[in-house]
Amino acid sequence: MKKEPKDNNWSPSKLNDEMNSVLSTPEASPLQMAQMSPLRRLVASFGLPRLIITAFLLLMFIAAPFTGSDFWTQVSNTINRFSWNAVLVLAMVPMIHSGCGLNFGLPLGIISGLLGATMAIEFGFTGPVSFFMAIVISTPIAIVLGMGYGWLLNKIKGGEMMIATYVGFSSVSFMCMMWLLLPYKSPTMVWGYAGKGLRTTISLEGFYDKVLANFLQINIGTLSIPTGTILFFALLAFLMWAFLHTKTGTAMTAVGSNPAFAKAAGINIDKTRMLSVVISTWLAAVGILVYQQGFGFIQLYMAPFYMALPAVSAILIGGASVNKASIANVVIGTFLFQGMVTMTPTVMNSIIQMDMSEVIRVIVSQGMILYALTRKTKGGNN
Repeated sequence: MKKEPKDNNWSPSKLNDEMNSVLSTPEASPLQMAQMSPLRRLVASFGLPRLIITAFLLLMFIAAPFTGSDFWTQVSNTINRFSWNAVLVLAMVPMIHSGCGLNFGLPLGIISGLLGATMAIEFGFTGPVSFFMAIVISTPIAIVLGMGYGWLLNKIKGGEMMIATYVGFSSVSFMCMMWLLLPYKSPTMVWGYAGKGLRTTISLEGFYDKVLANFLQINIGTLSIPTGTILFFALLAFLMWAFLHTKTGTAMTAVGSNPAFAKAAGINIDKTRMLSVVISTWLAAVGILVYQQGFGFIQLYMAPFYMALPAVSAILIGGASVNKASIANVVIGTFLFQGMVTMTPTVMNSIIQMDMSEVIRVIVSQGMILYALTRKTKGGNN
């Protein structure tokens, strides 16, 4: 008897269909969405927590003029803080897509950026050129550190976020010693009385202070829009979006969504995960440079220690989960988080007529971090 051929469960056509179904499953079916009322549809698509945060932020903007705060100044402050922090939040996207989870090792990329910034100043670059050279110098450092970081995460699959936290904290502690030992000589950076060891805070005046913020800046009364910084973030966001739609980016998403099918399709899982970590580390390096040019100074030693938490919280508040993130999540989450941190202390300080802005800022920022890290993250709209 002639045996019937066995059904090949791993044929290219069936594998492709299965992967498409896994990657394109919506949160709610179109029929379910059509049967909902407009209000319920809005809640289902945007998420109740984000609606509450958005409503509270709008309330703060509305209350600002009545408490003596200039409305347009507060809008400018919120936009500025959004533009300075957005690239750091964008650094979360590639690792989430590859299944490496939230990048609590963000300080490793930040240290790459700090090394690039200080070396650019040490080599004598000034003005906008120093910003470009800081990116150039930090890039190979971020690639090397990212590859080592990615190799480590590949060895402990399933515990990435815990190990990433250790990597981030330990790298900051290690660099606290290195900032004193590395042979920097620039008088604008070293301690004056010793002639060696970097200062805690380094001014960027004469270097790349506001190099992006002042580019094509729009000023209308007290409203100031840092067009250059926003355009720079938009460029990186577009490149990230375009990359995720390439063959390599699709493979990265497949690895994060279903590693078994990705492996069956011939995708090198470890190599793809390492690539995502390298991209995330490089974006963190660039992100801290954007952050520095906005504030106008470099902070070393323990400054990067907790910088991963606001970035992680922002993307979670924006609607991302531990295995799903989009550019929209980055934009929404960063604006909501930075808006709350900016507006709440200002308005509350004016209402109670006491200088408690820093106390309120700590309470609000840490409260939002606590909310973001303890909420359910399996879906997109929790």
